[in-house]
Amino acid sequence: MFTSPGDTAFSILGFPVYWYGVVMALACFVGVVVSYLFFARTNRKKVAEKIWDCSIWVLIGGILGARIYYCLLSPVYYFTNPWEILNFREGGLSVHGAILGGILAAVITAKMNGLKLLRLLDAYACGISIAQSIGRWGNFFNSEAFGSPTELPWKLYIPFSHRPEGYLQYDYFHPTFLYESVADLCVFVVLWMLMRRFAVRYSGLTFFSYLVLYSIVRILVESLRIDSALNIGGIAVAKIVSVIMLFVGAVGIIAVLRHKKGSIQKT
Repeated sequence: MFTSPGDTAFSILGFPVYWYGVVMALACFVGVVVSYLFFARTNRKKVAEKIWDCSIWVLIGGILGARIYYCLLSPVYYFTNPWEILNFREGGLSVHGAILGGILAAVITAKMNGLKLLRLLDAYACGISIAQSIGRWGNFFNSEAFGSPTELPWKLYIPFSHRPEGYLQYDYFHPTFLYESVADLCVFVVLWMLMRRFAVRYSGLTFFSYLVLYSIVRILVESLRIDSALNIGGIAVAKIVSVIMLFVGAVGIIAVLRHKKGSIQKT
């Protein structure tokens, strides 16, 4: 059984520091380091060093994208309480928004630094997957991102104040944050193997594989969650976006393989 110890990690001069922020900071740090290590495998050291400058802007783009996307899912609340948009400390970040914002920032910084975009995205895909695995534990401390009621041994206790309407009588729920954390770790392992074997010959394969694998994970997890931020026609927006990402990833993989095959035939 899982029970969150609360959302506050510690206080500094009476100022609370939340577990969510601590976990996200750790996730970002590990993600950037892992991205550098993988990028260094496919580039000269002088080129690889540029990823540190890129990562600053990718992180900023990812965080802004994650927050803007999340706020757009609850437009009424944030339009009537605009000051809350800047309240990052209590959570409210979207993974899909982070991916979109991070990709946009990567495209811009790759061009500015003269880097090969697909190789950069391949490296960041590995970093993002491990960062997501770590970051999901921020949801645990916030008692969010949980699934339907359950009595399984690994059930998650959700405080009464965090339970959605219609589920107030239940104490324990599926820890979908844990399911996704473990699945994201598995995605990282698969990407690691792809990166080691195909990164140089098939630039972009790792990144597009990430889009496919993560989308599958998210679609499965969303099928259990009952606290999705927004639903359209009874379908979670996260699931709709995941299907689109899955399609883009599949098309990207086909394009990379065909391009490589065409290059071999020409030679």
